Parts: sequence; structure tokens; C-alpha cells
Amino acid sequence: MTVSAFDLHLPGRRDTAVIFASPHSGRDYPAAFLGQSVLDARAIRSSEDAFVDLLWDDAPQFGAPLLAARAPRAWLDLNRAADELDPALVEGVRHGALNPRVSSGLGVIPRVVSNGRAIYRGRLSRAEAEARIDSHWRPYHAALQRLIDESRAGFGEALLIDCHSMPHEAIAAHARPGQPVPEVVLGDRFGAAADPALVERIEAAFLRAGFLVARNTPFAGAYVTQAYGRPSRGQHVVQVEIDRALYMDENRIRPLPGFAALRARLTGVIAEIAAAGRRRAAALAAE
Repeated sequence: MTVSAFDLHLPGRRDTAVIFASPHSGRDYPAAFLGQSVLDARAIRSSEDAFVDLLWDDAPQFGAPLLAARAPRAWLDLNRAADELDPALVEGVRHGALNPRVSSGLGVIPRVVSNGRAIYRGRLSRAEAEARIDSHWRPYHAALQRLIDESRAGFGEALLIDCHSMPHEAIAAHARPGQPVPEVVLGDRFGAAADPALVERIEAAFLRAGFLVARNTPFAGAYVTQAYGRPSRGQHVVQVEIDRALYMDENRIRPLPGFAALRARLTGVIAEIAAAGRRRAAALAAE
């Protein structure tokens, strides 16, 4: 199913509680937006989780839907709350309580891309900001909530895998001296967003596929994990960050020759996570 805000890839038979979503891999850059920006076509993509939706696109083969944003993160960040508007960028927005994401220029309408590079020449009207939220943020999150509700109704719980990628320099900067740099970081907001048993199974799947895995540092999860992770209600969210250097040339924003091999490793991870969702659903049904 394709709409302007997202692509929704559904399995022939949905038989697992698991949902995969990619909110930052959108690459439909509006011409008007590019005209507003001071950045060139490559620099403006530096915040994009490029190709992440392609890494996970085997999910429907294992009974799980894949929801992928079409709007680029630099234009609208779907991993932020709709009211995280930046008064330094959007006209008519009052300064509110301190929000580190907004203050750093990374609100729902970002002011900067990676390394703090400004996107715009000037400010945006409140009407334009609200139009982006109404046309893309609200439909994406309505679809995500619907998928979660369907999983809870059909399987007794929902497990959302929120798929992202991380710049290699960002993860390397946080690595401890003498310790290997993690290739995958799982974020569950330090246990608040998902059942620890589920996170253990997800971590084990990545380890079996040969990945170096860390949890919550430096990425514990942002709006999606915070807003939808409700383990007591049977809603579990785990954010998955993958080192971009594993599969893409970060400067050219192009897949590396090993892209297909990495995708094949992730297909095995998808299969294990989907199977875990089926086993838990069967156990819940038997209770």
C-alpha cells in the first residue's frame, strides 16, 4: 500500500506480533524544500537513515508488516513529538520548557542536519510547519498505532522494532578505550519500553548473526520508544541502530559492495524476531 506519507508493506499472512518500522529512511525530497535550503543535495541527506528500509524489507516474508516513511528526516522528523517545534526556526512558537532536542535544532521540523549544519536561509511560518505535520506526521503515526492495535488484538501484544542507522563516527566516539565499537545498539529506554525477555531474544538474534551489540548507549530511544513502549499494556518497542559504515559509503551516500551480504544477515535476524513474536503469542493464547 502506498500513500504520500509512507509505504506500508504487508505480509500475505500476518502471523506474528512483530512490526518493523523505519521513520528516518525517507528520501522523497520536495523541490520547494531543496530550494529553501542552503545545503547541497548530498549534505542535506546526512541525517537520513539511508537505505534502512531496504535492509529490513524482507520482513513481510516472515509474517510481519514493514512501515517506511517517505518524507526525509531533514524535512520532518517522525521520531519527535508533533509539538516539538523549534522557536528558533518556526515563527509564532513560544519558548517553553527546556527540551534538549529542540534546543539543539532537532525538533519535529529540524533546523540542522548532522554536525549542526543549518538547513534553512531563514525561518518557516507556523502554517508551513503545521502543514507538514498534518500531511505526513499524523498519517504515519496513525498507521503505526493501527498496526500496534491490530497486533494487540490478534496476538495479545505488539512488538515494534524501530529501525535506524547511526553514523560510524558517532558510535566510535562513545566506545570505551580498548573496547570494540558496537555495530548494533538496541534501545529500550533502559528497560522502560520493552519486556527484558524480549530484548534478550533480540540481542541473541543479532549475536548469532555475528554482530557486536550494545544496549542503550549512546542511543536509548527517542519519541517512538517513549510514546509507544508500554510493556504493562502489551506494547513493546525496541530501537535498533546499525552502524552505517557496515553497509554504505557515508560520504557518497551509496551502498557498499557488501550491502547484499549484510542484508542477508539481517534477514536471519528478522526471521528469529518474527518467530519470537509467534512463540510469545502462542504462549499468551494458552494462558
